[in-house]
Amino acid sequence: MASTDVRERLRQHFDALPPEKQAGGWNAMWEQNVTPWDRGEPSPALVDTLQYKLPQIEASSSQDTSSNKAHSQPPTRRKKALVPGCGRGYDVLLLAAYGYDAYGLDTSTLAIQGAQELARSPDRETKYPSTNPSGTGPGTATFLEADFFSDDFLAHTHPSNTNTSSSSNRTSTTGPEPRSEEQQPKTFDLIYDYTFLCALPPSLRPAWSKRMSQLLSPLGGMLICLEFPLHKPPKLGGPPHGLTRELYEQLLNRPGKGVEYTTAQGGGGEEGGGYVIEDRTTEMPRDALVKVERWKAERTHDVGRDRDFVSVWKHVQ
Repeated sequence: MASTDVRERLRQHFDALPPEKQAGGWNAMWEQNVTPWDRGEPSPALVDTLQYKLPQIEASSSQDTSSNKAHSQPPTRRKKALVPGCGRGYDVLLLAAYGYDAYGLDTSTLAIQGAQELARSPDRETKYPSTNPSGTGPGTATFLEADFFSDDFLAHTHPSNTNTSSSSNRTSTTGPEPRSEEQQPKTFDLIYDYTFLCALPPSLRPAWSKRMSQLLSPLGGMLICLEFPLHKPPKLGGPPHGLTRELYEQLLNRPGKGVEYTTAQGGGGEEGGGYVIEDRTTEMPRDALVKVERWKAERTHDVGRDRDFVSVWKHVQ
């Protein structure tokens, strides 16, 4: 667990930066080896989710939609996964071992360099053996120094199919041809968030939820959130900023909408404010993400033991 001094250095570093400059502040922390979020291994909670919980959720979901075959994914397409704020990429390598073409984003040059070194490591197959239940082998792991809130990285995760001219004049006699990669929506089948939302300045939280809704595939895509830190009072600031179950619900049920918080003078009381004021609007927007399941993590990193929860979200429609 990180010492108080390390956490305080982290907080002070970002307190001195305006929200729009904070993305560029992480590389300095890597340079100074102030990386309390770097656990040196994939999240045990993600391991358990991929191995046990996600297959159950997907099986239940496929039963619910089995009557609508038109919306099923092409069986030959390998699924794509995204991990924003990936650091050295342990979780990205894990997702690749489970058969995803996995992409890790980070704004730190040093973090991405470290992730790329791990991906090239000769013992990678030993540390991350193929666990793909479909039997088609591991997917790829790609690391990009990129801004989650910009579309620039999508040119790498969803490259355009430039070899379409030879077929552009052909007429199909067997029905419509499958859409090219260029025509496919630039979304992901799985997105994993751990120590990313809590690293963002609170003013960016609505943009986070909107972006998650935009990037998550509406055709069975799953957003997995390892909710952390749930034990930290929001008044203490961050990163990591204290989060709550209610905050996740408010943000993802209404992507892009601002959130109101309690204050010490206006209802926060001894807790010091920073907690979500519930939005009692019952109607959800079309781009809402709804919670499929939530459970207490049986295994997780020591810093969140007995406190971390995992939640899984999908599009409302």
